[in-house]
Amino acid sequence: MTKKNIFLIALALLLGGLSLYLNRDWFGSKTIQVSHRSLPDRSPRSRRGRADNAAVNPVIFLLNQKLKLTSVQVIPVADLETNKYPHPIWNLISDSNSIPTQEFVYGANIRGMKPAVKGDIPDPLQPGVKYRLAIEAGPLKAEHDFIPVPRTP
Repeated sequence: MTKKNIFLIALALLLGGLSLYLNRDWFGSKTIQVSHRSLPDRSPRSRRGRADNAAVNPVIFLLNQKLKLTSVQVIPVADLETNKYPHPIWNLISDSNSIPTQEFVYGANIRGMKPAVKGDIPDPLQPGVKYRLAIEAGPLKAEHDFIPVPRTP
């Protein structure tokens, strides 16, 4: 091998290593980003299958990617601060294979998921109270704090 070939191979390895370094997020663990939105409920039909939250606007949770959720919990933050084992006001689990979803509404049925306790219904949200949404999608976990907005006419 000539010095020119050795130099070109070394340059190619160096550029390949630089490319992998700059794109290292390809190999990193994925994260779940959760946001929420609170919109006035305009349609009486859209309330079907959801908890009746007469005091607050419906809360819609948005995820940064479609996920097969395995667990969804909503817990008042005050309970988390004072109790070792806080009681979730909404708790869903997937017993087999949930449908990938990118958004869901508090209290609504999520396809492929069921209440952790048979027959359990979500408690109504209270305006101005801080809650924590905790979701799991296989090994991925995320938490998001939110405060429901009082119902607008």
